[in-house]
Amino acid sequence: MGRYVLGVSGGSGAPYMRRVLEGLLSAGHEVHAVFSEAGRKVCAIETGLRLTGDPVADERAIVAWLTPVPIAGSLRLYRLDDFEAPVASGSFKTDGMAVVPCSVVALGRIAQGTGTNLLERAADVTVKERRRLVLVPRETPLSLIHLRNMVAAAEAGIEIVPAMPGFYHNPRTVQDLVDSVAGRVLDRLGVEAGFLKRWTGPLPPEFAGREDR
Repeated sequence: MGRYVLGVSGGSGAPYMRRVLEGLLSAGHEVHAVFSEAGRKVCAIETGLRLTGDPVADERAIVAWLTPVPIAGSLRLYRLDDFEAPVASGSFKTDGMAVVPCSVVALGRIAQGTGTNLLERAADVTVKERRRLVLVPRETPLSLIHLRNMVAAAEAGIEIVPAMPGFYHNPRTVQDLVDSVAGRVLDRLGVEAGFLKRWTGPLPPEFAGREDR
């Protein structure tokens, strides 16, 4: 199975992070995660998940939070200031990284390569090693500064996947909308998401309005 890094910063969108994490772990992948302080606060506000910053305690809390999702992979968390963590080095091979959600502040620092904490350092390592890096911003409206930072990130080979759910798959619930974004993020990492509804063309007229579509 693969090895992926998951960064969680302070932008709104914790439900997207949860679904991406579920997709990685249920598929049997190894996940190395870093939460910023603001990321932990947003998780508590949006999902009720309360993390302390202690990696061991938070790992247990996240596994309990994900129950009853089957976890075939493994999860390891790191402190935000732990620059001795494996993910801080390019010699620690990974298959890619996603920052979900990605605040515009974190995006700007990653685009400029400042690396002021482990999340940003892990992202910088991913870029310099030419591995997949996916940033999932959820901010509106976007200022010219935000847009220029996104261009700089894209020019460095970083993929920008805004948290913009689609509606062509006829979503019925909020979870359907979350899945449309999380599934695309996993796609960019090269991970198959069984919950992503893919476009196969318009439904024939005789099926229009059916509840089982």
